[in-house]
Amino acid sequence: MPHTTDAESPLPILTVEPWTDPLVDELGVDPRAPYVERFWLPVLGPSTVWLLRRVADRLDAEPDGFRLDLGDTARCLGVGMRGGRNAPILKTVERCCRFGAARMFGHDHLSVRRRLAPLNRSQVERLPDWLQAEHAEWVARPSDVPVVEQMRQRARRLALSLLELGESPEACERQLHAWRFHPAVAFDAVRW
Repeated sequence: MPHTTDAESPLPILTVEPWTDPLVDELGVDPRAPYVERFWLPVLGPSTVWLLRRVADRLDAEPDGFRLDLGDTARCLGVGMRGGRNAPILKTVERCCRFGAARMFGHDHLSVRRRLAPLNRSQVERLPDWLQAEHAEWVARPSDVPVVEQMRQRARRLALSLLELGESPEACERQLHAWRFHPAVAFDAVRW
């Protein structure tokens, strides 16, 4: 955790970078999604959810990372400006790390997930009974995204990966065909 020695010490400035994790990036939810507000909020607390949402907004605008002034962030989140090792904003950052939404490197580098994993069973069991039942219904309901749109999104992600690996557009489209994507979906994905 970033540290300050006393209540008079200024809060640090962190270098924030995205934390890439293919599994969580594929299965997780955006911190600004209703799932996070409904089910992660009781686990993380409001200041942590708001911090993750602000970081997600900044990573959308600056995908390679940015500098985060914890003093300014504390003022924006309304968590208090007290410095020192017990500063409320440092506790907020620590909660992000404790629950796997972020991780610290040294005293001034923070790697943050762009998406949060679904709650695990232990976390769900700590929710009130009525919210546990709502969570069970939430995860059981079919996705609101139509199957065709899901295929289109997946084909686009795969096409982008292939192109980033140096494949030609033609080879990329052939590979999507080999993976049994409809020719129209493959064509669209490569052109996208």
